Amino acid sequence: MHDGAGSDYNLFLSLVRPVTDPSGSAMKFDSVEQELYLNLWRTYDRLRILEEALFDQFDLTCQQYNVLRLLDAARPEAIPTLTLASRLVSRAPDITRILDRLEKRELMERTRLSGDRRQVLVKITETGRALIKKIAKPLEECHRQQLGHLSESKMKQLRALLQEARHPHEQPTSPWCVT
Repeated sequence: MHDGAGSDYNLFLSLVRPVTDPSGSAMKFDSVEQELYLNLWRTYDRLRILEEALFDQFDLTCQQYNVLRLLDAARPEAIPTLTLASRLVSRAPDITRILDRLEKRELMERTRLSGDRRQVLVKITETGRALIKKIAKPLEECHRQQLGHLSESKMKQLRALLQEARHPHEQPTSPWCVT
C-alpha cells in the first residue's frame, strides 16, 4: 500500500529517479506500480550483466552457482532435490538439467534412496567446494561493483523495502519469507 504515510515507500521513490528516454523526455507509465516494477526489472538486468560475466569465466550459470552455494551450505549433508529447488533464489523448472550439468563436471553427486528410488539426494563434491572457494573473492568484488555505491544504511533500507514488496508473494515456508 502506498498511502504516502510510510517513510519506506517515500525512500524507495527517492531512490528511483524518473525514467527518461534518449530525447530527455520523461517516460510515461500506466501506474506507479508499473513504473516501480519496470525499474526493478531494469535494475535486475543491469546487475545481472556483471554477475553473468563473472560466472562465464567459470563456465557456470547464475542458477548453477546458486545450486552449488546451497549444497555447500548444507554440507556435509545431502539434501533432497525438491528441498534444494525450493531454496533457490529464483524458480528453476529445469532443476534436473542443472543437476545433470553439475554432475557431469563432478561438482555434485546424486544418490537415490534404496527405500524410495524416486527421492534423489544431492551433495556437493570436493571439486564443487574448490570451485566455490575459487569464485568467492571475484564474486565479492562483483557485488561491490553492483551495489557498493550505495551507503550501508540505504542498502539496509532497500533490503527491507524489497522484503516488504515480496512478502505477500512468498510461501510461508520459504527461507526468503521474512516476518
